[in-house]
Amino acid sequence: MIELPPKIDRKVLINTLLKKSSAEIEALIDKINADYDYWDKVKYKKLPEGYTPQMLWTYVKASRLRGTIDVWEKYGITLCITSQMQRLCHEFDMKFGRFWDVEGDAQSAEKKYYLSSSLMEEAIYSSKMEGASTTRIVAKDMLRKKKSPQNKSQQMIVNNYNTIQFIVDHKDDPLTEEALLHIHQLMTEKTLDSPENAGRFRSNDKVVVADMVEGDIIYTPPSYKEIPEFVETLCEFFNNNDSSRTFIHPIIRGIIVHFMLAYMHPFVDGNGRTARALFYWYMLKEKYWLTEYMSISRVIAKSKPSYEKSFRYVESDHNDIGYFVAYNLKALEISFQQLRDYIQRKQREKKAASTFMMAGNINQRQAIILLRLKEEPDTILTVKDVQEQFSVSSMTARKDLSDLVQQGYLKELAINKVTRGYIMVEG
Repeated sequence: MIELPPKIDRKVLINTLLKKSSAEIEALIDKINADYDYWDKVKYKKLPEGYTPQMLWTYVKASRLRGTIDVWEKYGITLCITSQMQRLCHEFDMKFGRFWDVEGDAQSAEKKYYLSSSLMEEAIYSSKMEGASTTRIVAKDMLRKKKSPQNKSQQMIVNNYNTIQFIVDHKDDPLTEEALLHIHQLMTEKTLDSPENAGRFRSNDKVVVADMVEGDIIYTPPSYKEIPEFVETLCEFFNNNDSSRTFIHPIIRGIIVHFMLAYMHPFVDGNGRTARALFYWYMLKEKYWLTEYMSISRVIAKSKPSYEKSFRYVESDHNDIGYFVAYNLKALEISFQQLRDYIQRKQREKKAASTFMMAGNINQRQAIILLRLKEEPDTILTVKDVQEQFSVSSMTARKDLSDLVQQGYLKELAINKVTRGYIMVEG
């Protein structure tokens, strides 16, 4: 259970707001707000003589109150935009526009490979967070070869992947009630206990969020009767048509969209996957194109307890969404770093693979094929895989692979009577 923070007397809070604290306390508050720590961490901070954890918490809440804005008035959702949040958003603005130094057209074979891989990663990990159970190798092989899903877990991943591709193709479309329902239908097709609930808002208040281990109810969303009004407001907020005069940075605005969909829980199931898809959509709509190449859900999945706690901290601390915003900005930062490390590693490998090209008879596509098989030695490539990855004809893909077989790099296998597969020659 989440420990509730100590109650603060209103007069004490006002007095704390009005008086100046010591430089030592100010420095400690800045450090706490950089991570947007909750009470369960604040109470263990090392304090100057004469201070108690409760006093420190009062100072923290006073500092946050100074920078608080209303983000969703009906439900009392507020946010203190900290210096750390602004710094991260600024860094994202700078990095996202100047990141890629790959020469050539934006749809180069290299970028297409990274994009295909990242979309798969996002689909796999977003589904795993909701209970999908399969290995990355099996899931990627299924997506690459467009195999039919064999169970609910695989169906969840295929649905997620198809939904992301739909969003990429419609990123400039406005969010409407119909579009939201369509996203949910794509995401949950053939995975719900009651199939008729796919692409449909819940019609009762039986939906609750329970602890997966203890089974205790940890959150009860607003009444289903409030869903129509909420969806209308969500669409206005998403499309930047709301009447709010307060500027909210687009990345933070996208995180708020993510939170609010999960907060309302308008569907019987699939709310988390749909909420993350809306964040993905909002980022692309706001021209953060690098989001396509990042697997944010992979970072979230690997820190799922912290992700879930950030929701509960909001509810436990008077709907202060700062905990959720801070967590997601950190996840975005980690995801960006992982992408940068990945690209740099791939470019080093590409440089190393130039020895193949220097030896003659190896083109760039073939070098990338060899690098991929070197990275994923269990992969069996087909002509269709190469054709789709590089957007070339079947004849060109077949020639690329046949040439590599003739030169001793690849080995041909019979997958069935019609299809041939290609693997890396050992050694």
